[in-house]
Amino acid sequence: QEQLVESGGGLVQPGGSLRLSCAASGLIFSFYVMGWYRQAPGKQRELVATISSEGTINYVDSVKGRFTITRDNAKKMVYLQMNSLKPDDTAVYYCKAFRPVLGSTSYWGQGTQVTVSS
Repeated sequence: QEQLVESGGGLVQPGGSLRLSCAASGLIFSFYVMGWYRQAPGKQRELVATISSEGTINYVDSVKGRFTITRDNAKKMVYLQMNSLKPDDTAVYYCKAFRPVLGSTSYWGQGTQVTVSS
């Protein structure tokens, strides 16, 4: 059964750092683009960053230069290193696995809360 499990969220002060991890199981990891998304209270879920199996990376403008997405295909893991955190980064962060193929199934994790506050 396909499963994504996030970890690493928590409470951090502005300017601080966190590293999120997402462990995948039950899927052929190298077939999937992996992404981090976030949803703040009262807002729609938004894309944060994606990384293909070959290492092609995209970031939303608001996190460029502060966040870094990486993946380890052998361990079936994807990471999001978040530096210089701001209160606006407060959200539930979700891991997603998807294939850029029409009609393919995508998978979501359960989410991990990140709160940036002093």
